[in-house]
Amino acid sequence: MELIVISSPFAVADEGPLINNLFRAGLKYFHLRKPESDLQSLRDLLNEIEISFYDRIALHQFHEIANEFGIKRLHYTESARRTFCLKTMRKQQADGFTLSTSIHDIPSLPRVEHFNYVFYSPVFNSISKPGYNSKVSEDLILDKAGYETKVIALGGVQVSNLPRIKRMGFDGAAVLGTLWNEPHRAVERFNQLKEQLPF
Repeated sequence: MELIVISSPFAVADEGPLINNLFRAGLKYFHLRKPESDLQSLRDLLNEIEISFYDRIALHQFHEIANEFGIKRLHYTESARRTFCLKTMRKQQADGFTLSTSIHDIPSLPRVEHFNYVFYSPVFNSISKPGYNSKVSEDLILDKAGYETKVIALGGVQVSNLPRIKRMGFDGAAVLGTLWNEPHRAVERFNQLKEQLPF
C-alpha cells in the first residue's frame, strides 16, 4: 500500500527543508499543490528541495516547468482533465511522464482508466477542509474489475483508519491535513503513518 503526501496549499515555514526531511524519512511520492501560488513562488520552493528528489514530485499546476526541473509526474485536476485530450496524454506517457488525476464519485473510475493513478476523495471527513465530509458507505469495497488504474484514498486519512482503507480495496493513501495542520510535527506524523501502513 502506497503512502503519498500532498503539500499544504499555503506557504509553510521552512517548507523546503521539511519536504527534504520527509523524503529522507522514506517518502516515496510528493504532490506539489499550491493553487494560489504564482509561478516564481513555486520555482523558489522547488529550488529549496534537493535535486535528487525531483523524480518523486508531481506538479499540480505550472506543468510547463516540469522539464526545467526534471520532473516526470503531472497531476490533472477534474477541470483540467475536461480539456485534456487522450492523444496528449498518450504522448506524455510515451515521453516518460506518470499521470494522475482526482475524482469524487465512484462511477467516474472507469472514465479515468488511462491515468496511472487517481485520488478518490473524500473517503473520510476532511481534516484540512472543515465541512468537506465523506459520502462513502461504511461497507464500501472498490470494484476495480476491468481496469488497472491505482486508486488512492484521500480525505481524513490518519493512522487509525489505514487498515480500513486497505480493507476497502484502495491501493494507497494520500495525506494532507494530518501532516500540515501542525507542520512542526509533519515528519513525526509521517513516520507514525509509515509504521502502521498495512501491506
